[in-house]
Amino acid sequence: MTRLRPGWFVVLCSTVLLVSAWLPWLVTSVDGGGRANAIGGKLGAIHVPPNGFGVGQLIVVLSSTLIVAAAMAARSLYPKMASTAALGISVLLAVAVLWYYRLYVAPPVAAGYGLYVGGAAVLVAAVLSVMAMVVAWSEMGRNR
Repeated sequence: MTRLRPGWFVVLCSTVLLVSAWLPWLVTSVDGGGRANAIGGKLGAIHVPPNGFGVGQLIVVLSSTLIVAAAMAARSLYPKMASTAALGISVLLAVAVLWYYRLYVAPPVAAGYGLYVGGAAVLVAAVLSVMAMVVAWSEMGRNR
């Protein structure tokens, strides 16, 4: 009987992070209010983040990369390397989300619910990446 591997849960968390990038990450009530998402979309009177490639777009790219690495670990395709990469990418994502928060959340701009959903997804993905790594390394020891 096959079992569900932790890598698939990392894929799920990364997908949640990817979808949360389109939710409001920044909100303000100044000048009639406004909100912005992680990928740079703005609505209303909000002036951050600036136009161009930034931390939010980096989060989306890293999240897509994490989906691939975690799926490889779950399917046992180069499991040691894939699970190690998934852990590294999830740590980079956690740093990127914190960096986004430090750059853009300051009065009068507050964090929106998308930032909280994305941050929680990254934390869970990091913990599950450790579990995927433990499973991958322990299975390799049994297969010898």
